[in-house]
Amino acid sequence: MAITTNKLIRAAGLFAVAAGLLYIIVQLIHPDETVEEVTTTVWSVTHWLTLAMGVFALIGISGMYFRQVTETGVLGLIGFLLFGGFFLVVVAQAFVETVVLPAISEEAPGYVNDYLAAVVGRTVRGDVGSFTVVNALTSPLYLLGGLLLGVALYRARILARWAALLLAIGAPAAALVAVLPESLDRLLAFPVGIALAWLGFSLWREESGRADGG
Repeated sequence: MAITTNKLIRAAGLFAVAAGLLYIIVQLIHPDETVEEVTTTVWSVTHWLTLAMGVFALIGISGMYFRQVTETGVLGLIGFLLFGGFFLVVVAQAFVETVVLPAISEEAPGYVNDYLAAVVGRTVRGDVGSFTVVNALTSPLYLLGGLLLGVALYRARILARWAALLLAIGAPAAALVAVLPESLDRLLAFPVGIALAWLGFSLWREESGRADGG
């Protein structure tokens, strides 16, 4: 089977669909961020899925961007780099939470507790190194990256515009986490998950149509 740019971009669309769906699923099953949870099966499954979601999202949004490099312009490039940077941090963080934290939870429960506190914005009492700085970057990368990429995709008029608009609105809407009840925090991820999935489907369909027509 010959590998073509068209086939790679179509595959990237399917990865984006998977990333969007996994993003929603993870919100539904995510356990509490506590030392006691890190050795449970639910924790392991959730964070392996999160790791897969981050990788899939990186592939998916790369396909979206490279399909529309000219049409999205500088705005698209900035949005792609910022939003991609967010998912790169997600991959690294999910790896630590899946592989490292369960292994050290008994020997260093204080460090694990501080690490998790940094993730969710609780008070960190110990030293978690540069992680607090890296973790602090996730919000601006997500909020601004999703906004700019969504606007760029909307203006490009190639993929589903309503999904691009949903991304542009849904990502910065996550800032509402500061004022909403904690029980509603994870619901704010749903619009971005839906947007990623539909943009991925739109990319796959659009590239399939080009292949059939060409």
